[in-house]
Amino acid sequence: MIAVIITVAVGFYSVCQRVASGKHHRADHIHDDDESIREHEREDLEQFRALLRSLLMHGAVGTALGGVCTIVGEPQNLLIASKVGWNFTEFFVAMVPVSMPVLVVGLITCLPLELTRSFGYGAELPASVRKTLEEFDAEESRERTQRDVARLVIQAIAAVFLVAALALHVAEVGLIGLAIIVIQTALNGVTNEHQIGHAFQEALPFTALLVVFFAVVAVIHDQHLFSDVITLVLSLPEEAQPAMFYVANGVLSAISDNVFVATIYINEVRAAFDAGTISAEHMELLAIAINTGTNTSSVATSNGQAAFLFR
Repeated sequence: MIAVIITVAVGFYSVCQRVASGKHHRADHIHDDDESIREHEREDLEQFRALLRSLLMHGAVGTALGGVCTIVGEPQNLLIASKVGWNFTEFFVAMVPVSMPVLVVGLITCLPLELTRSFGYGAELPASVRKTLEEFDAEESRERTQRDVARLVIQAIAAVFLVAALALHVAEVGLIGLAIIVIQTALNGVTNEHQIGHAFQEALPFTALLVVFFAVVAVIHDQHLFSDVITLVLSLPEEAQPAMFYVANGVLSAISDNVFVATIYINEVRAAFDAGTISAEHMELLAIAINTGTNTSSVATSNGQAAFLFR
């Protein structure tokens, strides 16, 4: 989701930047009035950048706080659910006592930030930028053919199918993704793989990060590097263990990728359950602590989630 927001934001800014740059290139020589116009345009572009930064940060926090709610919200959620044996509904219900209050408070926090303009938030869309975007949209609409309209309709249908398929968990996430690719390419008449290669190319950095993270996780699991820490926490009274897991996961997820942290801890908890150290009910409580702890605190730094590194 972060990648989509970044792409849209960069696209909007590029339009305004090209328009401003084109105006300057058309000028044969610069007068004092031209300098003042340039300065005004630079201020508008900077204000627009501030607005986009605010939207990106709201979007980043929103995806993190919303990502804790469902089984498909974050990559590690799938792993946690598979280890515990939850389906989509069971996962959502288990997380509700933590995920919903945190999500509501996070959304409410956006209002005072925008109203008080604290920490760089609260920027407004300049009138000149709005005019530029409206003119660009009008031009694009005039040049849009029936084929372009049909493609937009197909994309809308695919988006609805994606949301419905993920929400109802009609199939594994990977199969749903492949179905989207088939729908989009087949109905748009795409028969050359080079035409869709860029979509996979954009995802390669994120995929490479996940591969590295899971390679590190495999080494840690094989060497049992976290076993002593898990054993120490499990030696505490049962009522204190979920809170300790939440804190431990939260601190680590604030400074390193949450997928990495959650994978390590849920594997160790599952191993403890298989060894008979903890009950199934207690494993579920610890899984809730792991999932909520890794997700909610991951917004603290850019290292909290791999997607934040591409902000």
